Amino acid sequence: METLISYFESIPSSHRALILAGGIALFWLIESAVPFVKFKYNKWQHAGINIFFTLTTIVVNFCLAFILIRTAQWTVDHQFGLLHWLPEMSSWLFTVTGLLLLDFIGAYLAHLVEHKVRFLWRFHLIHHTDTWIDTTSGNRHHPGESVIRFVFTTIGVLLVGCPMWLVFLYQTLSVVATQFTHANIALPKKADKIISYVLVSPDMHKVHHHYVLPFTDSNYGNIFSVWDRLFGTFRTLDREQIVYGVDTHMKPEEHNKLANLLAIPFQKYRSPQSEE
Repeated sequence: METLISYFESIPSSHRALILAGGIALFWLIESAVPFVKFKYNKWQHAGINIFFTLTTIVVNFCLAFILIRTAQWTVDHQFGLLHWLPEMSSWLFTVTGLLLLDFIGAYLAHLVEHKVRFLWRFHLIHHTDTWIDTTSGNRHHPGESVIRFVFTTIGVLLVGCPMWLVFLYQTLSVVATQFTHANIALPKKADKIISYVLVSPDMHKVHHHYVLPFTDSNYGNIFSVWDRLFGTFRTLDREQIVYGVDTHMKPEEHNKLANLLAIPFQKYRSPQSEE
């Protein structure tokens, strides 16, 4: 455990970049060889849009990283946050507890709020407009949402009391998990169901990308599925019934044009419909 902690205390930026690029490349190759859905689309053009948003997210996080680093160090210096207020525990239990709490506050709650607050939804909507979900879709976030998510992450780090190595570990796991759950692949249904009792599985997350309510407003989990099950936001839908996208922006000129995607948060609001 100490080796793991030591590595993430000083993980080089090049390693983090390699994990991001390597994950996309791995799942890209798998989904190209054995795609679950045989989309009729230009995979490279689609990837170009999503990689643009990936790069803007990297730029936003890089520019604001000093805030996150100082916040994490402040919690350690002042023994502030849930991890510091709990009884002393082993390094393994400390790590697992920290990952769970950061996943809950910095990811699950943040995601839920983005769906419930109209102003925030305007930015998060860009992620949901994708009608061809593949591994590149995981980082399809408007630059405005990247800032919003950074704020939630920082709040999560502050409340949980995470040292920076734990933040880096969580972010690394989150990157791989996101690429996996968005990839255009399908596990055996039984295996997917078993995984979903602990972790967010591909089928579980893809329900979240079904184009109409109430499915869009469900399965908010990032890494761990426990929060959706605990708070009643877990839903299932047979994988063959899932239609990707969001019903307010199903036209290609709306969801597959970079200029329009950047402008969506500032356009007239459209109310989604419900399937129920």
